[in-house]
Amino acid sequence: MTIADWGRGFAGGLMIGGAASVFLLVNGRIMGASGILGSLLDGSDRPGRAEKMAFLIGLVGCPGLLSLLGNPAQTHLTGNLAVVALAGLLVGLGTRLAGGCTSGHGVCGISRLAPRSLAATAVYLLSGAATLLIARHLLGVI
Repeated sequence: MTIADWGRGFAGGLMIGGAASVFLLVNGRIMGASGILGSLLDGSDRPGRAEKMAFLIGLVGCPGLLSLLGNPAQTHLTGNLAVVALAGLLVGLGTRLAGGCTSGHGVCGISRLAPRSLAATAVYLLSGAATLLIARHLLGVI
């Protein structure tokens, strides 16, 4: 592992934490990517629409821009698009069932020591580990 490997993770963590803090200070609400996306899709929060669009564009656009400017991070994502689509649907379902995603529960909730967020993040991590074990080692699909 090189300094570039852990340095990217460290810088990304600082950016996510900073964005979460700014979002909370400016809006008085917890930053959760799934909630922001959900409110844009169902139209439930019209006044903050431009701000939420800017947030999501930055969330997707910044890593894309950084990969164009230099050495892109290795994701080791499978080439099997059916697996990617199924994974996306399952993540979306899980965030709705848990009332939030890893940015809401894992970053913002844990920093506030919210018991619900601690439980949700533990379930996310255990489910991800179990899914990887089953999909990679038992089924061989990734």
